[in-house]
Amino acid sequence: MKRNKSDRSPSLRGEPVRQRVLDAAERLLRDGRAEFSMRDLAAEAGVSFATPFNQFGSKAAIMQALSERRIVTMTELFAAAPYLADVTSRVALAVEVAIAVMLEEPTVNRAVMGWIGSAGPVPGNALERSQGLWALALGPDQEEAGRSAHNRPQHLALAFRGALSFWSAGEMSDEQFRTAALGAAKAILSA
Repeated sequence: MKRNKSDRSPSLRGEPVRQRVLDAAERLLRDGRAEFSMRDLAAEAGVSFATPFNQFGSKAAIMQALSERRIVTMTELFAAAPYLADVTSRVALAVEVAIAVMLEEPTVNRAVMGWIGSAGPVPGNALERSQGLWALALGPDQEEAGRSAHNRPQHLALAFRGALSFWSAGEMSDEQFRTAALGAAKAILSA
């Protein structure tokens, strides 16, 4: 098999190919190139044309992986924060962390949301991953009750995604996004 010359670059050895492709996709999105082709992506990643297909299968799957990357970042940042005893404070912190991640790179995140907001050939797992963040925020004492009685992790995930969708579409400012996401979380907790 003939390899792309840049696949053998010493500076790229050891870096997982999937991560290189995702990093390249982020760079293209950051540059305002949401309609990049897989050929553009391969060139940006320094891999053969077939590599993005072999690693992900489709552009939609790449966008789902980028979405997952954001949720993992949100979860890691929340988990690293000092533990708050009050469930309302923990959920508010999780909302703030999630908003901060999305606002860090709005151009990239709006493009990702645009892609995962439409049906693709293979369903993603953003809802499941997002529920994990909210279950963590609810805490061990609330997590089981939330899943069985009120399904709060799912409701929090849906509420955040709703606010995120309106922000992504440009219908909400950053501050309106924050206010809406915090308000929805508070309403779910008080229900």
